[in-house]
Amino acid sequence: MKFSAVALLTAFLSSDAFVPASVKRSRHTAALNVATSPPPTDNIIADSDAPDGMWAPDSWRKKVAKQMPLYDDENELKKSTDTIAKSAPLVFAGEVRTLHEQLARATQGQGFLLMGGDCAESFKEFNVDHVRDTFRVILQMSLVMTFGSAMPVIKVGRMAGQFAKPRSEPNEVKDGLSLPSYRGDIINSEEFAVESRRNDPEKMVQAYHQSAQTLNILRAFSTGGYADISRLHAWNLDFVETTDEGSRYRQFAQKVDESLRFMKAIGVDTAAPEFTQVDFFTAHECLLLEYEQALTRQDSTTGGWYDCSAHMLWVGERTRDLDGAHLEFTRGIGNPLGVKISDKCTPEELVRIINTMNPQNIPGRLTIVVRMGADKLRKNLPGLIRAVQREGLSVLWISDPVHGNTRKTENGFKTRDFEAIRSELRAFFDVHEEMGSHPGGVHLEMTGEDVTECVGGMSDVTEETLPHRYNTACDPRLNGQQALELAFLIAERMRRKVGLPPIE
Repeated sequence: MKFSAVALLTAFLSSDAFVPASVKRSRHTAALNVATSPPPTDNIIADSDAPDGMWAPDSWRKKVAKQMPLYDDENELKKSTDTIAKSAPLVFAGEVRTLHEQLARATQGQGFLLMGGDCAESFKEFNVDHVRDTFRVILQMSLVMTFGSAMPVIKVGRMAGQFAKPRSEPNEVKDGLSLPSYRGDIINSEEFAVESRRNDPEKMVQAYHQSAQTLNILRAFSTGGYADISRLHAWNLDFVETTDEGSRYRQFAQKVDESLRFMKAIGVDTAAPEFTQVDFFTAHECLLLEYEQALTRQDSTTGGWYDCSAHMLWVGERTRDLDGAHLEFTRGIGNPLGVKISDKCTPEELVRIINTMNPQNIPGRLTIVVRMGADKLRKNLPGLIRAVQREGLSVLWISDPVHGNTRKTENGFKTRDFEAIRSELRAFFDVHEEMGSHPGGVHLEMTGEDVTECVGGMSDVTEETLPHRYNTACDPRLNGQQALELAFLIAERMRRKVGLPPIE
């Protein structure tokens, strides 16, 4: 028990697992520099003047931009992007660099990245409780994972900007009427009507203001005592009370409780800021480049460019073309980046993507998000890891076990099976164990609310109960109980990875 307590204490203190940037030790301190200079508004619509091969905030306009909406009024578009370009940045360069430092340590096996949040944020569902509940579950998960691995867990929310969604078809047809597909609230509205489905650039401004409110809420919760470690553990105990007597979840929670009691007994002040405040970052898919460019700023201290819409951005499977606009845009910004890959990605292609997005091979710069399904992952991931190892490239490998496991039920609901998600995670850890590489994180579509969108797990959601609280406007999400159950399962596997004894 004492060993577990010391391991937990080490993960929380020496590795800055739960320490906010404002109180970090000097070796990790980064000034909260504001990237204040917006790109010239004259370039928001006009073609880039940058020479071929040179990067500029708008050089992506010379490339093919997939999954981008068509706007019918360029003056209206320019008005909206000009408004955003003149507005305050949503995140700051110093915060971005803090995340980059943590991810760099994770690439060396000294951290684990937990990314989670809504499939797509919406305007109508926005409220403080919704943000709080998802934030809380992510923190609960991180506590369990920190104890399981004795390493810091980097907490990143798919929040404050995850509005746009790629679509398989540009148009949707109902009863002979063809309208633009719903692409997320930042572009158009879900209601199937002509005016609702119009691509409205003013929605970018609305998304900006909602993102600013979300970030204010997150900053208040992360530094105002809501993230107290004792409070998180109490919430986790509420979860394990729903499990069977003697279950591994109860045993795990008991070990965490013993560790906290031990720390208090030896004089550790668990009411100190190190145990009551957290670093929490935001990320979203870099999809709507008009919006991203409008929030791209030049840092006042380094001269580098940062996309100040989020701390981290990723490029999706459908927009990661080597000669496409999305890779062109992301290659020039200083934010940590991610790229999603499926079984369609070859080792040669992956190496070229990495060299494009991270040509200087900077640790922490690039995260590879693997989404394949368990069987395809076991077949394809070893070759991808081998190619990266052979080239000496620095990346963080994380698993997205949800996107490759979406199916439609007989009654027409899109859903995901908890067991299939668990199987893909198991395959992810197995492959990295075989390859001697670091399984560096997990990326989940989830919510803190008690929805019924994914089947299975201890929450006992079935196909018959899906309609009860099926609230998503896009893809199905794990509910809070399912997400926390997954965290316990991941923590057990992480203990094995770092050589800690199993919980018995």
